[in-house]
Amino acid sequence: MSKSWLYVVLAGIVEVLWVIGLKYSVSWFEWAATAVLIGLSFYLIILSTQKLPVATAYAVFTGMGTAGTAIVDILVFGEEFSWMKMLFLVLLIIGILGLKLVTNEEKDVA
Repeated sequence: MSKSWLYVVLAGIVEVLWVIGLKYSVSWFEWAATAVLIGLSFYLIILSTQKLPVATAYAVFTGMGTAGTAIVDILVFGEEFSWMKMLFLVLLIIGILGLKLVTNEEKDVA
């Protein structure tokens, strides 16, 4: 995995954390941590777009965030499990992997 794709994966993981923070933050410290995580996730996705197409990086980033948040909601926060929900999450993950497989990194032009 290249450094650019690593940035996308890390940004997706951090996105899951800040989305959870949006729902569960109650103290000023938790809100501040959520704000830092938002900034970090966007910084990482910006770094990834230096070599990856913006549309692909953003689609993978948001798809990972969506799937990750839904899975954490089920496993950690007791959200209702549904086979249909799992089917669509699997389809989303297949789409994310497909985008990664068909995307080439741009060469340095400098």
